[in-house]
Amino acid sequence: MKIVHKTILFMVVSLILAGPVFAAGGGDVVSADPTRHFDPKGKMPSKFTIELQNGLRKSLPFEDKRDFEEAQKGFIAAPNYKQIMAEAGHVAWDMASYEFLLTDKEYDSIHPSLQRQAVLNMAYGLYEVLPGKIYQVRGYDLANISFIKGDTGWIIFDPLTAKETAAAALKFINEKLGERPVVAVVYSHSHADHFGGVRGVVNEADVRSGKVPVIAPVGFMDYAVSENVYAGNAMTRRMFYQYGVLLPRSQFGHVDQSIGKNTAAGNLGLIPPSVIIEKDFEEMTVDGVKMIFQNTPGTEAPAEMNTYFPDMKAFWAAENITGTVHNIYTLRGALVRDALEWSKQINQALYRFGQEAEVMFASHSWPRWGNDRIKEVMRTQRDIYANLNNEVLHLANQGVTINEIHNVYHPPKSLQDSWAAHSYHGSEEHNSRAVINRYLGYWDANPATLIPLSPRDSAPLYVEMMGGATKIIAKGKELYDQGKYRHAQEILNKLIYAEPNNQAAKDLLADVYEQIGYQKESPSVRNSFLAGAFELRNGIPTGASPKTAGPDVIRSMTTELWLDFLGIRLDSKKAERINFVINLVTPDNDEKFVVELSNGTLTNIKGFQAKNPDLTITIKRSDLEKTMMGAVSFDDQIKAGKAKLIGDRNPYEKLKTMLVQFDMGFEILPGTGAKDLTPAKKPLEHAPQAVQTITD
Repeated sequence: MKIVHKTILFMVVSLILAGPVFAAGGGDVVSADPTRHFDPKGKMPSKFTIELQNGLRKSLPFEDKRDFEEAQKGFIAAPNYKQIMAEAGHVAWDMASYEFLLTDKEYDSIHPSLQRQAVLNMAYGLYEVLPGKIYQVRGYDLANISFIKGDTGWIIFDPLTAKETAAAALKFINEKLGERPVVAVVYSHSHADHFGGVRGVVNEADVRSGKVPVIAPVGFMDYAVSENVYAGNAMTRRMFYQYGVLLPRSQFGHVDQSIGKNTAAGNLGLIPPSVIIEKDFEEMTVDGVKMIFQNTPGTEAPAEMNTYFPDMKAFWAAENITGTVHNIYTLRGALVRDALEWSKQINQALYRFGQEAEVMFASHSWPRWGNDRIKEVMRTQRDIYANLNNEVLHLANQGVTINEIHNVYHPPKSLQDSWAAHSYHGSEEHNSRAVINRYLGYWDANPATLIPLSPRDSAPLYVEMMGGATKIIAKGKELYDQGKYRHAQEILNKLIYAEPNNQAAKDLLADVYEQIGYQKESPSVRNSFLAGAFELRNGIPTGASPKTAGPDVIRSMTTELWLDFLGIRLDSKKAERINFVINLVTPDNDEKFVVELSNGTLTNIKGFQAKNPDLTITIKRSDLEKTMMGAVSFDDQIKAGKAKLIGDRNPYEKLKTMLVQFDMGFEILPGTGAKDLTPAKKPLEHAPQAVQTITD
């Protein structure tokens, strides 16, 4: 419908399939000189930041080098290229843009632990996990693509984000180890970096015919398409912060994404699975390879599964055990995950499979070998998630609130001394707040915070009581010069809300954010502060929107989900006192809906038809999909006879005028409205070619 003609572009732009990503993955990203700041207003690390980094270099367990040994173990070959081109002509993947990390230089603008992780994630090429049986291609995307050698061909686990990178990985392994057909594909979970490249490794006709099974956990399709669509526009905008989309690759910008370098910017596809793993534990043999699947819903993804290969004593940990503390709350916005359930599912794997496993590999990071090492990492990850849940609730039950917990919670020293318990993708600060939010909600039980003023309303009062902008800036500069960055942000943030055009205040707050970003171990937190600094200094660059997720994902979207999103797009003020009932029929898939507008609210119900509707709309689902993709307007469908309207056409015409077109360029920080930066200043000139979907 014109109801949807442009709706779906924004809806699918924001198909935040959980977990990625919408990061800039191609060579269009400017890789700045690592010795010079990419922003003319940018600052070098302060003496306080340098002192902090030097202290961390002395206190962190850098003597434990096992991860470096394991990350290189089994290396077979690297390709003779550093870039992978997308079919559209831009660069889909560029490892060369991160090569500034491959020196012995210690960057004071990068937390030492994060720099270590960023170097570990530079692995690039083909690796042998289990001789003659299991292989991985790493460094082609945010995730790893894994190849299990069956009797006649490859069983592929998690075919990356993009068709182009997955196809390149398959071609590379076949060149090095001999041509073998793909006999099965396994999606470990419902995030796009684990299924989006499927069309690069298998033909859909072979899947439909049953020749090549595609195996996935129960609930996969529901969550792969629907998770987080409703708030998708906001989530996509927030991705500019969590994933540092606008930041160039440099010691002062984007250095890593913790579970990989970044996400490929190619064609994201989705072939529906043909085999669904329903039970908690389910055994299957494919091409002579025996596998035991462990469904782990409610962990890193709402639909996820581990896999054990008993004949090989090999355990596939999906994204549940990656040697980093993941997101309990992902900063782009999503439902809070269950840290305790995550810990319990790891414990199940530890006692069912970990007692005999000799190799553990996963969809991110690198494998671990030897039963003692595997059990050590599994226990560490089990314990850090359980401790996060239990200790935070222990403190909450003593009165520590959601607005205090991030300054109070710290893991036990024994976990702090283990690299596998470090917060890279997540952070102790935002994950601890998430646990309280899961159990107690956002309110700290202080009535003053229950219905607070909006920042734009409260800020002028604070500024007035503090004596005005001049005094606040002077105090902010004093705090900055003392290294009290979080104190400085407290007052400067108030000032920019009261005076959004005060560029001096915004520049000083940007300096503060920058130092905080330099000091953070988690790239999600680092990117958020550095992205905030960038926008305060320069505004939001125009043309920085990502592309849509592609036709496969839209085709997999239910009509009900689409109708739900129309309800979100409705401007209730325009709809007030307007009432109508529409019957919607899609005869080719035998679906029927009642769509009703009343009380300024659009609702729908599947499987029913109103007896006396104002309007009945009939359109094939296959034709509706073209409109959902934005290829054909609904008005054009009517003109072409593809959509038939029987009854009063006014409800349709009125509905078109009441739907809001969401703008992904909305301000996050005051006074940072879109600016058309010159190419010299624009670090991500081709961000529209940057990715489709979110994957964490």
